[in-house]
Amino acid sequence: MDQLGVALRAWRDRLDPATAGLAHHSPRRVPGLRREELAVLAGISAEYVVRLEQGRAPIPSAQVCSALARALRLSDSEQAHLMRLAGHATGSDRVPRVIPGSLYRIMDQLAGHPLAVYDAAWRLLHWNPLFAATFGDPTVRGAGARNALLMHFEDGLSRVRQTTEERAAFEESMVSDLRAATGRYPHDPELAALVTRLNRIHRFRELWQRGDVAEHQGAHKIVEHPEVGDIALDCDVLTTQGSHLHLIVYTPRAGTDARGKLDLLATIGTQQMSAPR
Repeated sequence: MDQLGVALRAWRDRLDPATAGLAHHSPRRVPGLRREELAVLAGISAEYVVRLEQGRAPIPSAQVCSALARALRLSDSEQAHLMRLAGHATGSDRVPRVIPGSLYRIMDQLAGHPLAVYDAAWRLLHWNPLFAATFGDPTVRGAGARNALLMHFEDGLSRVRQTTEERAAFEESMVSDLRAATGRYPHDPELAALVTRLNRIHRFRELWQRGDVAEHQGAHKIVEHPEVGDIALDCDVLTTQGSHLHLIVYTPRAGTDARGKLDLLATIGTQQMSAPR
């Protein structure tokens, strides 16, 4: 943990507070961020920052490392180094789940759209507030159940309306994409367990046995929202090179009122506006 502490201190010292969005008017004895400022930016306690830098804290979680990387404006290579120092390095035979800082910066620029990031096995890793407002709050499920394939084949996507043809095409595309993931990461135990679990479902097993391999590209969706009504969206899948993370971007379909409804959801969030029946 000593190397981690040294690296965090160096990154903190080099970051200009103004670059981090912190206004300061009084002279500073040393350059860079104060520990208290880094703590605020990363959403952790100042005491924890002190302990991390002194090598006295338990190994930080991957989520804490990601928060520190964003707060410190680390490059993707530096974030990967931070993850390795904290013991979260992912072997080449495991599905990567670390979201690089560059992807967060892209999402910041697209905040007016529902966004989500999935790993190569379609486990939900990150979403923005507008995604939760549009599709429902993902935190109602445990982290292990936040998988697009499990949600579809086991539970159904309650807010997405699909025709029979659209549903079939979606299922074929997703299963073929999962097949591609098993080829890239053949020794990942969680991925193997997911396939075993899904194979208990007849429809999935039927598609899996075809052996089709392809990448899921996206689709058109109608979201049946309980507060604002139907929202017509186009769904595009942007896949990162190397880690095969999927950034899902939902945009309002041209010629519909979807933009106005998304703007309204950005205001009301996940709260229920109408009286329960």
